[in-house]
Amino acid sequence: MIKEMGRLNIDDFKLLDSTVEKIFRNVDKSKNTLAEKQIIEIGNTANYFVREELGKRLAQYSGSGDLDEICSKLLDNFIYGVRATGLFYFYYKHQSKPEIIVKTIEKTYESVPWESETICFEMWKKAPEVMKEHMPRWAESDNEKKRAISMHGMENIASRHPQYVLTFVSRLLDDDSEEVQKKISHILTQVGRQRPLQCYSNVRRWLIEGDEKRNRTIWQTMKKLANIFTQRSQRDKSADFIAITQRTVAEWRNDSNQNVASMGSKLAGIINSKK
Repeated sequence: MIKEMGRLNIDDFKLLDSTVEKIFRNVDKSKNTLAEKQIIEIGNTANYFVREELGKRLAQYSGSGDLDEICSKLLDNFIYGVRATGLFYFYYKHQSKPEIIVKTIEKTYESVPWESETICFEMWKKAPEVMKEHMPRWAESDNEKKRAISMHGMENIASRHPQYVLTFVSRLLDDDSEEVQKKISHILTQVGRQRPLQCYSNVRRWLIEGDEKRNRTIWQTMKKLANIFTQRSQRDKSADFIAITQRTVAEWRNDSNQNVASMGSKLAGIINSKK
């Protein structure tokens, strides 16, 4: 038996490989029902690593059988692990075709949420231009989960394209969804840490234009950045981050806009209290 929890060892990989060989032989012989049953038996597991490794190995199939049809059916299976296996199959099979991966995630972001988020994260690293093309449409969806996942992994381009990320986030600042707001806070924290100058100038504008609800959202992010500023560890902060944050807070405290000045005073309270 392949282990139910944790990373796989050599014996697990050997068992997985031998099972996949049997599946491939059955697909070659058009014994799709049997092949599907074998996949389900292995994929019906709580072990994330089994599901991923099975999907990855299935994606290496080079025969003439219709494994795509079998794995398409897996995406609708009532067992979570089996759906995840099907998703990983299409992800690894279409590494050179990111458009297909995005279309697959669009079907699975609710039914296979954890793995869909993992893949979105990787896609922002591997195929950012494709994500830039499709995610704005997702961000306009009526489904809050789809709006939230449109930002998942966007921190991977924060350093290179901070203004794109800030502009994207600005469209969702006033979203009513708590899930969306959590994503916004996470992304803004990453942009602020890596590109503080661009982040703070946008935040100031949002504060001036925003209402009390928006200010509460921004406060959650700025509070995180202020706490990073006060950490002893230098791992999450650069010299630029420290200098720009310190200068920005000082300037904001004396800003003519009440929202900005109030934010500056609260941030100064955190920074000064932990010196």
